[in-house]
Amino acid sequence: MTLDLQHMSRDQKLRVMHEIWEDLAREDDATASPEWHKTALEETQSRAEQGIEAIHRWEDAKTELLRRAS
Repeated sequence: MTLDLQHMSRDQKLRVMHEIWEDLAREDDATASPEWHKTALEETQSRAEQGIEAIHRWEDAKTELLRRAS
């Protein structure tokens, strides 16, 4: 199956992405995270506990990223 992405509207692409995400989420047990995910999370937690890295609420982080991108 191929999708003609160049001729799809943004809304159509987002709907397809949503459907794919929902389908993958139903099979969550079949998808194992790679070992580097665990390592990255442990490193981040360690930096946060040491005060080296700050933790931000998702909404605040998203707002900041959108501000930087514009």
